[in-house]
Amino acid sequence: MGLRAPPQRRGGRRVAVRASGPWPSAAGCRAHAGCARGHRRGGGRVGPVHRGGHGRRCRRAAHRSATANGAGSARARSRTGGGIVIVLRRLGAGGIVAATGLVLILIAVVAPAVLAPGDPLAIAPAEAFRAPSWNHPFGTDESGRDLFTRVVHGAAASAGIGLAATGIGVGAGLVLGFAGALGPRWLDAAIARVVEVLFALPTLVLALLLVAVMGPGTQASILAIGVATAPGYARILRSRVRGVARSDYVRYARHEGAGPLTVFARHIAPNTLWPLVATATLGVGQAIVWVAALSFLGLGALPPSPEWGAMLNAGRVYISTAWWMTVMPGLVIVATATVLTVLGRRASTAGREVG
Repeated sequence: MGLRAPPQRRGGRRVAVRASGPWPSAAGCRAHAGCARGHRRGGGRVGPVHRGGHGRRCRRAAHRSATANGAGSARARSRTGGGIVIVLRRLGAGGIVAATGLVLILIAVVAPAVLAPGDPLAIAPAEAFRAPSWNHPFGTDESGRDLFTRVVHGAAASAGIGLAATGIGVGAGLVLGFAGALGPRWLDAAIARVVEVLFALPTLVLALLLVAVMGPGTQASILAIGVATAPGYARILRSRVRGVARSDYVRYARHEGAGPLTVFARHIAPNTLWPLVATATLGVGQAIVWVAALSFLGLGALPPSPEWGAMLNAGRVYISTAWWMTVMPGLVIVATATVLTVLGRRASTAGREVG
């Protein structure tokens, strides 16, 4: 219900602001039962009846309702604007820059033609080994292909491989972490020994061993990085779950008769998954770097794929004569990992503040 025009004078007296919209009949006004007959106080009639039998009390109530609705809308808009300001303050200058970079990466993944409309596989031998210029911001490779176009179109492959590897690692970490923290002692001890053995090997070394067993290729790289990162997620989740399971509010819920599934769904899972999400955000950037390292060694995606690691592998032969073939993809990898690391740390800080 809105408000109509400002107050006007009619016949020498001021007419109050009235609510807009059609008025119901006096007999049909359910909000104020005295509208049809006027309001009585102590047997006397209070005020005249206006607009088809509606009394002044009904008109005043409508005015207060309209004013309250307007104030509520203003408060809602204020809360929305204040929420955006709070988010920007929490992100800080570095977080805002990182969020902008993430938006550009997402555009490159979803719609690369928006940033680079060319064909990443189109060759032009006459344009080979062109240094960075206005027409070719990242230069060209040995076949005359535009490196900027290849880097933009390769974002989907590199980011997709990193996300898939992180998903495998997080999934395996969830199973191992929850099983070790909530299962029997013998299962916890067995999982702890397996995790310690896997932790004895660096992530990249373990991935190299798995790729050597499964053979080179994109799928082998994804699986190898996922398995190699799973122990880290499992250890983080196990520690968090054990702490939450021993907390007072979980004990109170069990004393009140809550079942194991209810306790897990309402208390344990919501308070343990957020730190893992923040860690997984950091892990995506690390997975992209490790997958690029495998491709650089010739164990991941192979040329002429525009995957960033494969581009590094193709450019290392010409590092002394065409430095941009290695430097430009490498800078993009570093920038992507930095963006995800900054946002992951901001998310982790926000999770600790909320918790």
